[in-house]
Amino acid sequence: MCNRSKEVQIIIRLAFVIDGSHRLSSLSAWVNDDYGDGDISKYFYDTMIPDEQKEIADQTRKLVNKKVGSYRDFRLALTHPDKVKPEIVEYSKNLAALAIQLQWVEGDASKAENSYFKINQQSAPIDKTERKLLKSRRKPNSIAARAIIRSGKGNKYWSSFSDEIQNQIQEIAEEINQILFEPKLQTPIKTLDVPLAGKLYSNQTLSLILDFINIVNNIDFNNKGLNDDTTGETTIELLKKTRRIAYKLNSNHPSSLGLHPIVYFYSRQGRHRTVSFLAMVDFLIVLDRQNKLNSFIKVRKDFEGFILDYDYLTQQILYKKRSVQDSYKHISNLFQKVIIGLNSQNTIENIINDITSNRDFNYLKIGQEKKQDNSCEQDFKTNKKSEIYIRDTLSNAPRCKICNGFIHRNSIHIDHKQRKRDGGSATVDNGQITHPYCNSGYKN
Repeated sequence: MCNRSKEVQIIIRLAFVIDGSHRLSSLSAWVNDDYGDGDISKYFYDTMIPDEQKEIADQTRKLVNKKVGSYRDFRLALTHPDKVKPEIVEYSKNLAALAIQLQWVEGDASKAENSYFKINQQSAPIDKTERKLLKSRRKPNSIAARAIIRSGKGNKYWSSFSDEIQNQIQEIAEEINQILFEPKLQTPIKTLDVPLAGKLYSNQTLSLILDFINIVNNIDFNNKGLNDDTTGETTIELLKKTRRIAYKLNSNHPSSLGLHPIVYFYSRQGRHRTVSFLAMVDFLIVLDRQNKLNSFIKVRKDFEGFILDYDYLTQQILYKKRSVQDSYKHISNLFQKVIIGLNSQNTIENIINDITSNRDFNYLKIGQEKKQDNSCEQDFKTNKKSEIYIRDTLSNAPRCKICNGFIHRNSIHIDHKQRKRDGGSATVDNGQITHPYCNSGYKN
């Protein structure tokens, strides 16, 4: 009797579903009644679903139920038609007869990926930042951006790294997310306590985070010379550098300048300006590198006055340069010139005249801001409500007792007027509110 070993070859075929126009995703959300806040989403995000996402999900559910009806009602229509609307009964009878057109493509994962990018440039083009992140999903800046926007939750693009590395990525990303997006922005604005980076869910948020990471880490916007991260160590390095600058922008860290978002990053109408945020990031990096933070502190009150009075210059530069990435450096350079002028004890008017005489800024038109709105409408729109609130409350906002700049709730230290080492006591009369850096860096 002869025994022969048989080789068994197992062939595994994977099906990659490319949902170009999100038809399958929409259908799945409808069937599962999960628009970002259901059981599937809770599992995906480790139950940590942001309030903004919950609000969007609830609005979507209400809209779908109003226009189409819930899947639960469609099922109920088949067994108890008297319990639902007549039109849902009619729709439910034909539901199984409907089909979604599919295109079958033979190939491997790379073929599926190419098909994905091709189909998503047609009827419903994918966002260019999202496309960039997908194509460079193994790059450390892309991984870091994904981690920050989801506060270290959701799909783990860093899951191939060691557990220790994964935990570090999630912890740092969550901290940066809190610095950038807390407290939550609500409109119309009825408080000066707004977040640094605007709304967590907007068309500009992901690109803002990616650009922020790239600027801080001196990475080319097209990722030239940037290798894939196979261990996670480079991702952590980028995140740490990004967190360091986030600390300086606005936090309770001793290095924080406590830049008030309403002054530096929002328009008079309460709209967040990505270009202003990135310009201040670059501006701060330059000051820090040149050891000139104290020069900024000395003239901070007047500088903030300049930003508030001449905020339209930022928009003129953006209009001239056409894009955020091409504009932020020029705005940063403008700010640097203003700081130099103020430290030379020049007046704002003379500084502006000198700047506009420079060929790099001779296109700026002083005094040409948007004309007064003479609308005859009787109801205030959201942006007008925000503008009125900001106008009437900012002048009375608290200021740092050292630099006299505006103070934000996320960046406050209680300082001894007379230092403890000089015998100062912890009495109310000897206390004052300051920015963290003014207290721990500039004063000392």
